[in-house]
Formats: sequence, structure tokens, C-alpha cells
Amino acid sequence: MAARQPIIVVGGGGHGKVVLNILLRLPQFEVLGYIDPRDNGKVMGFPRLGGDEALPGLASRPGIAAAIGVGKLKAGGPRKKILDTLRELGFALPVIVAPTAAVAADAVLGEATVVMDGAVVQPGCVVGPAAILNTNSTLDHDCTLGEDVHVAPAAALSGNSSVGNGCMVGIGSCVRQGIRIFSGCTIGAGAAVVRDCLEPGVYVGVPAKKVP
Repeated sequence: MAARQPIIVVGGGGHGKVVLNILLRLPQFEVLGYIDPRDNGKVMGFPRLGGDEALPGLASRPGIAAAIGVGKLKAGGPRKKILDTLRELGFALPVIVAPTAAVAADAVLGEATVVMDGAVVQPGCVVGPAAILNTNSTLDHDCTLGEDVHVAPAAALSGNSSVGNGCMVGIGSCVRQGIRIFSGCTIGAGAAVVRDCLEPGVYVGVPAKKVP
């Protein structure tokens, strides 16, 4: 039997808990614990390994991997900085796919991406690093996502849609086929995106419009 890869989760809050729950069901990983400035006690049965100051020491362990367990509620946020730090320290950044997700064989998923329970990624999709494809989200055929994109629970992108770096596609929102969402956009909960979002900002409503 192949040795399991040791892995830590950076973030011990709600999103980190979900990532840990996925890792518990993936036999290729041995979860050591989580990193967080706050001591949340045991999370999903795993201990806190320290704050950010513990990362360099952990990175020195042979073959160790890391997963980003910090979520994203709007465009931007700390995930990109965490990704850059983990890269610089030399952690392996595997793609983590929940056992109940469905990912097409030819889909391309960037490092540190997490695909959560019930998510569907159809053929031809290309997803950049550090994406979150959250619970029951859907990427139809030939969608393209940039770096650090969060597709929230039950959000759906139709075929040939593209989403730029750092975006947040809110819970229950839907994106029409062929739509372009440029970098730095936040799509509000339940929005229906039927026109391209050509500049950074917050887009809400049915149909979605940019708010001041």
C-alpha cells in the first residue's frame, strides 16, 4: 500500500472544517492538523499546529502538502496571499476533490483547488489555482475560471462562460452561456448574469446589474 501524503489545512474556521471533512474521506492523505492564528481547539478531531509562524517548520518536512482552508465571501480577500506564501515555502498544493463530486476526465484543475461535495465539472473546463467549487455548484462544458475564484454553493455556470481572477460567484446565482465575468467581480446571491460583467464591482439582481 502506498504511503499517504501528509497534509495540513491553513484555516480552522467553517471553510477549513469542510476541507478537513473532505480530506477525512480521501485515503491518499494523512491529515496532521490545521494552522490558524486562533486556537479553535480540535476541528473535525484534528489539532491546531500553531499560527502562521509554524508554516516554515512544517514546510521542511519531506513531501508535505497544504490545503487552503480559508473561504471567500467577496472578490479579493486573503486566499491569494496564502497561496503565494505556501508556494514560496515549497508546500505541495494538491487538487482536492470530494468523493461525491463529478469531474470530467479532461477537465483541468489548478493547484490548491478544492471541489466540494456534489459539485459538477463538465468536459472542457479549465480552472485556475486556488479555486473553490463549492457544494452542488456546476460548471457546464468549456468554462474557464481564473486564479482564486469561488463558485459558491448551488451556483451554476452555463457552457463557455469565463470568470476572471479573484471573483466571487454567489450562492444560488446563475450565469448564462458564453458570459464573461472580468477579474475582481462579486456576483450576488441569487443573481442571474445575462450580460458580460466588464469591470470590477458588485453585481446583483435578476438580471444582474452593477451597483454603485
